[in-house]
Amino acid sequence: MENNSSETPPSEPMQSLSISPEPSSQISLDERFESIRSIGEECIQEDELKRLLANKPQPICYDGFEPSGRMHIAQGVMKAINVNKLTSAGCKVKIWIADWFAQLNNKMGGDLKKIQVIGQYLIEIWKAVGMNLEGGQVEFLWSSEEINTRAHEYWPLVMDIARRNKLPRILRCCQIMGRSEQDELSAAQIFYPCMQCADIFFLKADICQLGMDQRKVNVLAREYCDDIKRKNKPIILSHHMLPGLQEGQEKMSKSDPSSSIYMEDEEAEVNVKIKKAFCPPKVVEKNPCLEYIKYIIFPWFNEFKVERNADNGGDKTFKNFEELVSDYESGELHPGDLKPALAKAINQILQPVRDHFKNDPKAKELVKRVKSYKVTR
Repeated sequence: MENNSSETPPSEPMQSLSISPEPSSQISLDERFESIRSIGEECIQEDELKRLLANKPQPICYDGFEPSGRMHIAQGVMKAINVNKLTSAGCKVKIWIADWFAQLNNKMGGDLKKIQVIGQYLIEIWKAVGMNLEGGQVEFLWSSEEINTRAHEYWPLVMDIARRNKLPRILRCCQIMGRSEQDELSAAQIFYPCMQCADIFFLKADICQLGMDQRKVNVLAREYCDDIKRKNKPIILSHHMLPGLQEGQEKMSKSDPSSSIYMEDEEAEVNVKIKKAFCPPKVVEKNPCLEYIKYIIFPWFNEFKVERNADNGGDKTFKNFEELVSDYESGELHPGDLKPALAKAINQILQPVRDHFKNDPKAKELVKRVKSYKVTR
């Protein structure tokens, strides 16, 4: 499989993220820490992160994903925001394109060629949306290629992790695959957590920057350090999981189009999905529209603009999420005004992606193929 890390972003200008401040050499240690820490809903451990930043000029941060279908905005926009924060704070980010893992987990029916096409499509999206890929601070690595190249390093590590852990401990990590301990698992899926744990050491990661749903295997990696008497443990930075758009959906689902907004959705599709989204008046808790504003719109624009007629209070620009929450809880801000503003902001972010997939022949063919694939679990 060709390594895409050398590919350059499309030539057309892309909208830059608002969270790309000065290079790390121009910001203080405390500012670097605060920027990186803001990515995580949880950090294990903060004192270790501070020590790492003080002692290592360019920490290595690992992020991985299974190519398993079309990309939604949590994986597309949020990842771009987080990666740009990490590189701006001086980190090198290794993005692990886990094609072999997707095959182990029976994604795309275990068809590795389809899985690798999806991997290429995902890289195209991150280039288009504004992930900062210049300067070599972000590296895309295909698991199949890297493992085959350095098999003598990888497999003894996997075997040692498997040897040191009992089966119930490994089964508790099945959440990382979107599975539960009660699911009927294949032998491949039982082996998967041992491999993902090994990835962290194989890639020489100082920081594991993954979702909250991946924390169990990251904790397993820290426990493995205790087993082998290794002092420097990987720091776990677990980001928030965006919910689905419908009531009670704790996580976006690729198999349910109404649950999520895809990165190449047309403007009209975004408008309809947001219009139908769960957004009860005056209720902030478990309100997906407010979560989108908190985790996508404010980090991107540093503000949220609401256009409304004078009878409803007139136009207003919120400068922080707390201000918006206050208005929403009081009823000053109504879902009927919030939703169109949210849809407009999301469409503004996604327009460069749409343009890229419309104008670039390679990207156009990739998305056509990906849309034709049937998603499997």
